[in-house]
Amino acid sequence: MASAWIAMFATLLLAFVNGTKDEVHTSPSVEVHTSTPVVALGSPVTASCVIRDDCPLIKGKAIHIVWHLNQRLIPSSPAAANESGGNSAAANESGWISTVLYSVANQSGWNSTVSIPSFTDTRGYLTCCVLHTFPCQIVGAVEIRAGFPPPAPQNLSCLTNLTKPETLSCQWDPGQDTHLPTQYTLHTKIRDLQESNTYVLPPGAHHYRIPRTGFVLFSEIEIYVKAVNALGQATSTPLLLEPMKSAKFDPPKVLKVQAEPNRYGCLRLSWCLSEEQAWVTIVSLEVRQKTANSKQWSEEPVSVPRLVRQRPMEVCRLLHGTEYHIQIRVRYHQSPWSEWSNSNAAVTLERAPTGRLDSWMTVSGEQRQKHLSVHLLWKPSKQFRANGKILSYVVSLQKQPTKKGQLCVTLDSHCVFQLPRRARKVFLSAGNAAGASSPTEVEVFQHRALAAVSDVNVLPHDERSLLVQWTSIHSSSVTGYVVEWRPLWKMDPSLILFDHIDRNQSSTLISESIEPYKPYGISVYPRYKDGIGLPQTVEAYSRQKAPSAAPNLRVRETFYSRIELTWEEIPLCQRNGIVQSYQIFYWNEQGNTKVVTAELEKRRVVLGELNPSSSYKAFIMVSTGGGSLNGSEVTLKTEPMDVLAIIMIVISSGVGLSLLVIISVLACFSTHERLKMCFWPMIPDPANSSIKRWTTSDSMQDIPPVQDMQESSLVYLSHLSLMDLPKKGLEKRGGQITDDSWCHCSDTSDLGESICGSPHALSPSYLGSHQHSVPYATVVFDSPYSSQPPSQSHAYLRSESTQPLLEDELEEPSSPKEYQNVPVRGTSGEQVSFRECQDDGPGKGELYTLWDDFPLLRALAINDIQSET
Repeated sequence: MASAWIAMFATLLLAFVNGTKDEVHTSPSVEVHTSTPVVALGSPVTASCVIRDDCPLIKGKAIHIVWHLNQRLIPSSPAAANESGGNSAAANESGWISTVLYSVANQSGWNSTVSIPSFTDTRGYLTCCVLHTFPCQIVGAVEIRAGFPPPAPQNLSCLTNLTKPETLSCQWDPGQDTHLPTQYTLHTKIRDLQESNTYVLPPGAHHYRIPRTGFVLFSEIEIYVKAVNALGQATSTPLLLEPMKSAKFDPPKVLKVQAEPNRYGCLRLSWCLSEEQAWVTIVSLEVRQKTANSKQWSEEPVSVPRLVRQRPMEVCRLLHGTEYHIQIRVRYHQSPWSEWSNSNAAVTLERAPTGRLDSWMTVSGEQRQKHLSVHLLWKPSKQFRANGKILSYVVSLQKQPTKKGQLCVTLDSHCVFQLPRRARKVFLSAGNAAGASSPTEVEVFQHRALAAVSDVNVLPHDERSLLVQWTSIHSSSVTGYVVEWRPLWKMDPSLILFDHIDRNQSSTLISESIEPYKPYGISVYPRYKDGIGLPQTVEAYSRQKAPSAAPNLRVRETFYSRIELTWEEIPLCQRNGIVQSYQIFYWNEQGNTKVVTAELEKRRVVLGELNPSSSYKAFIMVSTGGGSLNGSEVTLKTEPMDVLAIIMIVISSGVGLSLLVIISVLACFSTHERLKMCFWPMIPDPANSSIKRWTTSDSMQDIPPVQDMQESSLVYLSHLSLMDLPKKGLEKRGGQITDDSWCHCSDTSDLGESICGSPHALSPSYLGSHQHSVPYATVVFDSPYSSQPPSQSHAYLRSESTQPLLEDELEEPSSPKEYQNVPVRGTSGEQVSFRECQDDGPGKGELYTLWDDFPLLRALAINDIQSET
């Protein structure tokens, strides 16, 4: 049963496609009705579904009817269902404002109605379904289409084709899409014949060709288009035309072009129409031309109205002796122009060239030479007319050129010749088959040290032009400037170009023979009344890119710790820009990469701090203003450290050390007194002292103050010391040790005499224990020795020297600053202080008892006593 209903629904849909009935009966038991199958887009739509009681789906069953639009369920509204006993739906995603559905059961069956306030689909299928099992069963359907009425066709135009078969082709703009099938018909009416025709167009066609039987060439015809669909119809504005005036001719033919005899600057051409259109007698014609070396046709063609067919025509106001290519096109009255004809060429009659030539001269030569080397360049000025094919340019010393005075005869635009130094002018003229032009006078300016322009700057304007700027010279003697440019990758002098610039200008745009990625040398010369200034030249590119090739690295020298690399300069034709930097990338086997930037002028680099016997890899990167390119990778290897290198290192180290030692020795000799005092201090010799002749002024001058004394009074030191005795000075005589040098005292030292002559000389036991040193001490006084009062006590300080001062049993780690209370041992074994000895007065026994423990002081005392006596 389900399969049967599906087949029935498929048949129903097929019926919707092939027909537009407002009522579709799927079976005698079901009827679906709609108000209209085609509505305006956005209009309301109402449909109903009637199922009779003889339908097998509803017999003895409780059914539920639902509606679908393009397989979308239309939901029901509970309120409407309560009122009508059926289903209702509110607004949904399709934009419906209110949709009421209801189903009513009566004696004859079921009736369900759906209302859609705004139908927004351009085409939809509204289906009625019975829902009592899943899925629901479709019992009826209806197709509804929505769109717009057709707009009036616009821009109706027709064109007559005179080529067989002759037709009148019309086309128009249909306007806005109606979303509905629209039928277009083309209507024509020939006024003279009162004949009308209607042509039905196939669906979707917006053009039509009217056959030759449907129009007359020289009779007016009225044409319009009518559009009709289910919602309405529209008609275009009628077009009234004469088919011949709307005819587009085939391209004509240029038969021959030739120069008019005795008419300079004119050409005569013969032409004809195509064979199918040769019957036309009068047409309008246009001519365009271009010179042989030009790529652009003339912007304004020459019009020739109402020309009789097959009659030749003239084209004048052309250049003399110039080859021209000619084309024509035709039309009838205001009909469209035909396509351009074939091209044909001819040369106008020649005349002698007119106007002057622009020239530029460079002069070179030393003062001692009798002739100058001159390079002269020229080009046509704006007023120059070749008036034919130039056969030669002549440079002469005379205004009227003769073979004797000719310096150069050439077809090129430059010439190099030798000129006598005394010459101040040359004359330049151009000649063709008809004659020669008036000579152009060119002044000869030798090189002079005239001021040059400054701040020349060249900027790319586009790929084919350069903007040259400079700072003008503010001088009344400047008459103008000359800008010269030439390709640097070619040394052909014929490629040098120039331009004259007014003195008030400071920039110019050059575009002749400029190519991208090519280097050009741009020079700016100031022109003075009496000469040409020095040039300022820069290199420029209209556009840059990465170089086409990178240089190859070559190893120049290899050492154990460095490698020197070099490379050749990139050819100019492969640079593609101004080289800005060379960078060398190199890395060791561990991948540690370093970069070195080389100087542009030197094109060499040294890779330093390398390891001996190690392999490295490197490549060069060359950069321009437009990009960079990496060169090929090369492998490098450092040399091992050989014996010669080690010897050189050792020698250089030894030489450096020797120089350091020599410098140190020289420094020592320059300050030998200070060094001598540091390493060999002067130790006072008691044998050569003169304590007796001390004075207050002497003691004050020689004795430095002691800063660490606690007493506030001045401290005076004796500075007495005994130096080490030489071994050879000690001799053994009869078991006694004597010091000849010690006892061999002169009368210049009272202390020496006292010690030598004293009965309290050093005992042999003391000398035996200190054979190589003599004890010494320092006597400290509260005031100068000569001013010491008898009752004032003296202080004794131990020497800080490392040499022994007293007997081993009397040495102590440290000594107090004052020895007034230090106990001393007398001859009888009792301890006697230094103060007590002084208080006993002039008694000598006690004093000698004190000196037994201090032999040096005892000698001083003895000498002092002897001096008093």
